[in-house]
Formats: sequence, C-alpha cells, structure tokens
Amino acid sequence: MSAAIKPTKSEPGAVATGSKTRLPSEKQIEETQLPNSRRIYIDSQLPGVRVPFREIDQNPTRNFKNELEENPPVRVYDTSGPWGDPSMNCDVRDGLPALRRDWIVGRGDVEEYVGRDLQPIDDGYLTFDAANQARQKEKGRLEDFPALSRTPLRAKRGPCVTQMHYAKQGIITPEMEFIAIRENLGRSLECAPNSEAPRDSLNHQHRGQSFGASIPEYVTAEFVRDEVARGRAIIPANINHPESEPMIIGRNFLVK
Repeated sequence: MSAAIKPTKSEPGAVATGSKTRLPSEKQIEETQLPNSRRIYIDSQLPGVRVPFREIDQNPTRNFKNELEENPPVRVYDTSGPWGDPSMNCDVRDGLPALRRDWIVGRGDVEEYVGRDLQPIDDGYLTFDAANQARQKEKGRLEDFPALSRTPLRAKRGPCVTQMHYAKQGIITPEMEFIAIRENLGRSLECAPNSEAPRDSLNHQHRGQSFGASIPEYVTAEFVRDEVARGRAIIPANINHPESEPMIIGRNFLVK
C-alpha cells in the first residue's frame, strides 16, 4: 500500500536540503500514513528477517441488542517497503536500505568488482554533449545520484547465485523464509481460518475448488524451496539489487 502524500508550497529557485539541492520544479512533500492502520513486523527465527504487514482497524458493530461490539483489526500484507514505515525518512537521492546485503554477502559466493565507466548510452544519449545538455536543462534535468553508487557484485568462479540453484541444492535462504512468513499473513500467531467459524467471520472459509493448485494450509520455507526447485515458482532476487524485498511468482502462491 502506498502512503498518501500532501504537497506543500515549493520555494522559487533551487532549494538546498542538507547536502542535497532540489530543483525548482520539485515539490516538497509530507508523507501521511494511511489512516486507521499501522505497520507491524513479524520476526523470523532467522536473524535479520523481519516481514512487514499492515493492520487495519475496524469500526465497532452495533448488534441486535443495540450494543457495540468491537471488531479485531484485519491483517493484510504490505508491499510498500520502507516507504510504508513511518519511522523511516526515505529520500530518492539516498536510495533504499540494502535489506538483503548481509544475506547475499553472508553466503560467501559473491565478490565485488570494478565496473566499466558510465557511458551516455546508459542514460539514452548518443554523445557526451547530448548528456551534458540534458544535465543543464531547467525542466526534466538529468540528475546524478552519487549516494546510490554501490560496488557491483558478481558470482565467484564456479558457484551459481540464483535462488533456483540454492533450492536445487536443498538450501533454504532467508529470502525463502521471508516469502513463507508473508504468505501465511502471520498465521502462526493466530488460529488458521476454518469452516467452523461463524459465517459472518473473516476467518470463515468454504472448501472451494483448487483447480489443480496445491496450496498447503501452512506455508513453510521448505515448501517455498521445493516449489522453486521443481521449477513451478521463481524468486527474482538480483544480487545487485539488495534493496528489493523477496517476492515469488508461482501458481501456488498468493502474494506477488
């Protein structure tokens, strides 16, 4: 869920903010989190794995006795990343925290290397003159983001660094653990939905038709690993984008 934003009046001319200089056309914004909801985290047994969720408060219900009954909050998945966390002060010029950096380096199968110099074609320009002109424009200026510079990583000679490779080797990665917790919506902390609940309860579920899908009542990291190893799901997790939260694409998974 993305946060609602409230525009504020921008000052004429460039505005200096700390060590950064903003363009005149760039509006200052103040983030306001979604009302009647809060960001929560569920910790994994693995150190450093914290999965974000959002709890939405419900209004009380007036019953037939004209009494108010409190309704529990509804927990949903939250894929807004650091921007959805009110305790974080995000800035596009600083980039997002490298959430998976320690996981990637900790596996011991990657190494840093010196990449080639930036070329105009990387930004869509044929010559250095065209790129320099774009940097001088008042509107749509091509801006540098030096804070985002990271030394690129590559696989060491021999090993493969994809999640499918780890899955086929029988290795459960922190990414798989993260995905399993998100899939369960924190179900391990409360009763699983069942058909015995009252029909007006959010936990009431009919058996339904799976149409060939195979979703267990409780998703484990081992189930995630097995689905990836079988080729029925993929985890796009580039080692040079450690800021990305783990996600999975597959028939037997709900949260993409």
